[in-house]
Amino acid sequence: MAQATVVAVDKAQDKDFDSEFHYEAWTPRFNPWIITATVTLATFMEALDSSIANVALPHIAGSLSASYEEATWVLTSYLVSNAIVLPISGWIANRVGRKNFYMSCVAMFTLFSFLCGLATSLPMLIVLRVVQGAAGGGLQPSERAILADTFPPEKRSMAFSLYGMAVVLAPAIGPTVGGWITDNFTWRWIFFLNIPVGILSLLLTSRIVEDPPYLKRVRAKLGGIDGIGLGLLVLTIGGLQMMLDKGQEDDWFGSHFIVTCAVVSGCALVAFLYRELTTEHPVLDLSLYSKRNFAMSQIVMLIIGAALYATTVMIPQFLQEMLGYTATEAGLALSAAGLVLLSMFPIVGYLGQRIDPRLMITYGFTLLTIGIWRIGGVYLGISFWDAASWRIVMVLGMPFLFVPISLMSYVGIPQEKNNEVSGMTALARNVGGSLGISFISTMLARRAQTHQNYLAANVYAGSSAYSALHQGIKSSLESSGYSAADAGTRASARLYNMMGVQASTLAYVDTVHVLVVLVACLIPVGYLMKRPKFRPKEAAPID
Repeated sequence: MAQATVVAVDKAQDKDFDSEFHYEAWTPRFNPWIITATVTLATFMEALDSSIANVALPHIAGSLSASYEEATWVLTSYLVSNAIVLPISGWIANRVGRKNFYMSCVAMFTLFSFLCGLATSLPMLIVLRVVQGAAGGGLQPSERAILADTFPPEKRSMAFSLYGMAVVLAPAIGPTVGGWITDNFTWRWIFFLNIPVGILSLLLTSRIVEDPPYLKRVRAKLGGIDGIGLGLLVLTIGGLQMMLDKGQEDDWFGSHFIVTCAVVSGCALVAFLYRELTTEHPVLDLSLYSKRNFAMSQIVMLIIGAALYATTVMIPQFLQEMLGYTATEAGLALSAAGLVLLSMFPIVGYLGQRIDPRLMITYGFTLLTIGIWRIGGVYLGISFWDAASWRIVMVLGMPFLFVPISLMSYVGIPQEKNNEVSGMTALARNVGGSLGISFISTMLARRAQTHQNYLAANVYAGSSAYSALHQGIKSSLESSGYSAADAGTRASARLYNMMGVQASTLAYVDTVHVLVVLVACLIPVGYLMKRPKFRPKEAAPID
């Protein structure tokens, strides 16, 4: 058995105790980078699956005799079950062993991907996606916890950079990959694609990944299962995700369904907080939020998720709805930034071992603010490369945020809490993503209506500008063979459509401006955290 050394810090002698890392040095049997590559494989597969099905929904609806609105439950069911498992993944891993939990998640994700591809009805597909999403929910937190234990704190930034490439790059290229597969094969292959990756991941994980010694001691000290707390957490996360995913579609609180979700989630949250603060063996250790760096890292990860997913949806949506791009073409505009990410993450990982993480967070939010601000220059005459450059500039800041935040979230946290920290951080990013998508969906719809009302108030038959434009379109149609009456009607319809397009474009501009303000406010947030210190003292070896 590999020898482990406990690394401890004397509270009485160090006033900055909360800015120290608490860890037990341990050397795995295999090279840490081989372990990193192994666990990143399945994480990339799961992160890709969170967005790859988006562009295939019309095809899924058509082949399974369902409406597009009904088919959106293929996405919602996955996201809800995925979000429910994220915060409790650490709790489960501590009880069954992290390697066992991780391999079980990979196996179930692979199996139910295969079954999703064989689905013969929409209800069947939705049920299978629920299980697939639950299995996928344990992969990202498990990888972060594995990396945190495999590398000492001062070397984790490089490992987290590879993890960051997986969870940031995969959702960005998902729509492109999904569009290409759907256009050239069938939507079922977006699920079958996971099978060889999952099998390879299982084989490698079984041979390479191992649990550190301290996890066995943690498992021996665990108490009973808090079934009430677990049920309340499921209701809280499930209700919140359903509300965020279906809110705009169902007109928010004008819908009895959304109101019910909000009430259930809110009441369950209050009961959950009370339960977790008073029970002896809570599902989540809420005392972690008393650590400044952890609490701030959750806020930052929430905003990162919101910005990443909001722009991932907004840019292709504009290109498809306003400029007539295909799903594949719109996805390619996002994927161009993937090459930038591939080159940036290793650089940032290297710098993370030498530069104050707080400075990197400030720099990252500055770049992100500039990148989102550039999207505010959107207009109907933009080229493909204009749209691609929006995403490229924006993602320049992502590695400077993702890597140091992944590192800072473990500062001052006992090592036995690594699994919980990973799960709660992943939840913050996913909830942020849902908030971001709900926000831009609502903003675009509401602001487009506002601008259309304003434009319509200034378009009337007596206006000389309107009359001139109407007459020009009418004359053009008449010269094409339409009768005077038909040409007049068609000219009015074209003007109305032009007004709608202009209103929608202005709505995109408004939405971007709000995002810019929100992100800009977080530029100094890094300096509200404590700088991590790597000054541990070694205790006697443990067998």
